[in-house]
Amino acid sequence: MKTKKLLALLLAGAMSASLLAGCGSDSSADTTSGDDAANPSDTAAADSDLAQIEDAGKLKIGYTVYEPMNYTDEQTGEFTGFDTEFAQAVCEKLGVEPEFIEIVWDTKQVSLESGEVDCLWNGMTITEDLKQNISVSDPYVQNTQVVVTKTENKDTYADYANLVGKTVAVEAGSAAQSVAEEDENLSQSNLVTVSKQTDALLEVKSGTADAAIFDQTMAENMIGEGTDFADLTICGVFHEEQYGIGFRKGSDLCDKVNEIMATLNEDGTLQSLAEKYGLSLAE
Repeated sequence: MKTKKLLALLLAGAMSASLLAGCGSDSSADTTSGDDAANPSDTAAADSDLAQIEDAGKLKIGYTVYEPMNYTDEQTGEFTGFDTEFAQAVCEKLGVEPEFIEIVWDTKQVSLESGEVDCLWNGMTITEDLKQNISVSDPYVQNTQVVVTKTENKDTYADYANLVGKTVAVEAGSAAQSVAEEDENLSQSNLVTVSKQTDALLEVKSGTADAAIFDQTMAENMIGEGTDFADLTICGVFHEEQYGIGFRKGSDLCDKVNEIMATLNEDGTLQSLAEKYGLSLAE
């Protein structure tokens, strides 16, 4: 009996030692795995927009149809424009391919924050509100907002007081909407928001709106003799503004693009594009 009890005790001790050794082995493996997951270099890469687009080999660019910034040439069928060629030149220096993704401008920040696009590159007016919510590049083009109406009403609506109570079309979420809401007279008009700037012109052309607030760069290319809006004209000009490129807040991609933009300014690339598309570079 004593021998049996002794053997039983020895076996129990051996099993306990084996279990403890097993537990120690599992704990060691878990610690190693945890260290790998918390690798600082991996975390830094995950936080870097620049590293992510370099890894992906492409830059996703959010835009809307806006001539002469991003549009399809009716004669050649080619997608082109100042911003299109500008973005292509930057992507070439980044060593990635541009992917142009059409978005709804009113929800542009949602598209940016969700990762649907990496940047907003579409004649975006720089405002203090934007700079509080996203990172914005250095300015690169000068622009103004203008009032567009039918040629027959040009003299009447040159005085904005005559637009009080009238219907004025603006693109939702645009600089045009902001200046209209801030203007003493236009803020008292019946502001109608549309999804695209071109829709604002259609409203005026059809007579459902008396006027539209529009980017001058686009208006000069889209209205007047020889266009689909031959009966429309500019009757007033607002304050000057500048265009910038939008990135996620704190994005390292913004600094890199600014660096490349400076190079393209110095070598004359941007000036050539400005002359090609009839624009003025920001000073």
